[in-house]
Amino acid sequence: MAPALPEFKFFHLSMPAEYVAHVEINRPDKLNAFHGPMWHEMRAVFDYLSFDPGVRCVLISGAGPRAFTAGLDVKSAAISDPIQAQAADPSRKANSLRHYILELQSCVSALSSCQKPVIALMHGYAYGLAIDIGTACDIRLCAKCTRFCVKEVDIGLAADVGTLSRLPKVMGGLTSWVKEVCLSAREFDAEEAYRVGFVSKVLPNKEDVVREGLEIATTIAGKSPVAVQGTKNVLDATKGRTVEDNLSYTAVWNSAMLQSSDVERAMGAGLKKRTPTFEKL
Repeated sequence: MAPALPEFKFFHLSMPAEYVAHVEINRPDKLNAFHGPMWHEMRAVFDYLSFDPGVRCVLISGAGPRAFTAGLDVKSAAISDPIQAQAADPSRKANSLRHYILELQSCVSALSSCQKPVIALMHGYAYGLAIDIGTACDIRLCAKCTRFCVKEVDIGLAADVGTLSRLPKVMGGLTSWVKEVCLSAREFDAEEAYRVGFVSKVLPNKEDVVREGLEIATTIAGKSPVAVQGTKNVLDATKGRTVEDNLSYTAVWNSAMLQSSDVERAMGAGLKKRTPTFEKL
């Protein structure tokens, strides 16, 4: 019997298929908007899944029919956000805010640093933090009803927990489209998100998105975990490196990982036309 998954207040964890974990943002009555405790819970969830050998691929979606996440819970932030705190010395206030921002950044970065591939299943409202989370994932799928928005300029700030750093990377550069949606905070729909390459597939509804995501995750989870985690690592290592630097990095990585029994097992299964199985990593 598989070990029980830990329980969290604002995230629901399940295992819908072997080696596949499903994380649901679980605050549907508030459109899955984030407030204080949720940030650190999200980091704890993905830190746990990153090192769980029984997990090979992760799905993240929003509970309820209306939203993946509507972003920041502005009402809650207006009451408790450190931005509102008063300090006599501006430098000390700035230092406190810097630590606060870095802490929130680390919570979102837990998705991108997760050793397992993470697939975002987006529907309904996908505002603000939804883009931060989505760009930290490896694959993004969405429902036809999804409405996206880099919302932060509408609440008086530059997005500071991931979007402005990751969206240009995801889109292949600092394009006119990236600057337009970030500067204007205009909505864009699923068709536009697919056309520009922000998502890889658009499905008719949320149920179809979850079904498609699970199918992709199950396929990935059936592969060698050595190969999958290595592929994610090497692809992510291309950021900020030249081709030559990344080739060198890949050679060093595979000089260790090619010694895995998974290589022989995968090749042997291919020759015998059977499905291979792999040990946990």
